[in-house]
Amino acid sequence: MKKLIELLHQKILVLDGAMGTMIQRHKLEEEDFRNDALKDHSKSLKGNNDLLSITRPDIIKDIHAAYFNAGADIAETNTFSGTTIAQADYGLEDLVYELNYQSAKIAREAADEFTEREPDKPRFVAGAMGPTNRTASLSPDVNDPGFRAITFEELRIAYKQQAEALIDGGVDMLLVETVFDTLNAKAALFAIDEIKEERKIDIPVMVSGTITDASGRTLSGQTTEAFLISIQHMDLLSVGLNCALGAAQLRPYLKVLADKAVFFVSAHPNAGLPNEFGQYDETPEMMADQIKEFLEEGLVNIIGGCCGTTPEHIAAIAKLAQGYSPRSLINSPQFLVDSQQ
Repeated sequence: MKKLIELLHQKILVLDGAMGTMIQRHKLEEEDFRNDALKDHSKSLKGNNDLLSITRPDIIKDIHAAYFNAGADIAETNTFSGTTIAQADYGLEDLVYELNYQSAKIAREAADEFTEREPDKPRFVAGAMGPTNRTASLSPDVNDPGFRAITFEELRIAYKQQAEALIDGGVDMLLVETVFDTLNAKAALFAIDEIKEERKIDIPVMVSGTITDASGRTLSGQTTEAFLISIQHMDLLSVGLNCALGAAQLRPYLKVLADKAVFFVSAHPNAGLPNEFGQYDETPEMMADQIKEFLEEGLVNIIGGCCGTTPEHIAAIAKLAQGYSPRSLINSPQFLVDSQQ
């Protein structure tokens, strides 16, 4: 962790881009999501991208390599839907540990290969922990506002299983991302704290929320400042925003974090807003031009891309980031300051 924090004080680190966007380029079919053990599985598995870490690890490792080649310092594991809650849609709850472990192992191998090749540019792996497809704060039934499809305890158990497998697979940090319901995120953070205590380890944790529209609020109704306040008691490496919006739309909310957060600040926006076909039209040059404002204003310590971004986008962002200093920390926790001394 010390090396990672030292680097964050020295320069802006680059996170990779969208895993799903790159997987779509391969135009995979149902058989790509199956192996011998799954050949007779009763449910369709096509679209379960996390499963590819088991059935097509070659594709996943190639994607990590493409982003590292583009200049990324940090790769996210292919585990956005790697909980028993999300995998229940496919009837694959029993595969969750292996899925996360193998995903972490693949990213770790790619990172180590690039670090060995370029020792002056170490590569890191962030264990991606998505929001799940159920929310603890909102009712999915408009006729029953008090109903909840999931409990805090169920979320804690699921996130703990995921985090343990990611740590066993060799990640450098955990990234609780695309947070639209902070109660879900708190369950993940509680689970991670349990693991830290049980294993006597201190793994860095990143948290990244998502603003759903121009209201500047998360889906569960929090403003950016309220989101920050509700998690800032934790020992976090960074807090940030990702997904839902493009860089231009994200900037005012990112500035709130940059002005008030005591942690490092991250951002990985989409390549603009999706068009009527669900595609992302912003070119690498267009996106980099917008992110340039983040860097000029000193808003970020970690920058990358979300939906619609490719190695070409990350290459443009990485090249740009080299010319700017990272955001300075304000009243930071001691563990983030120590590495400067």
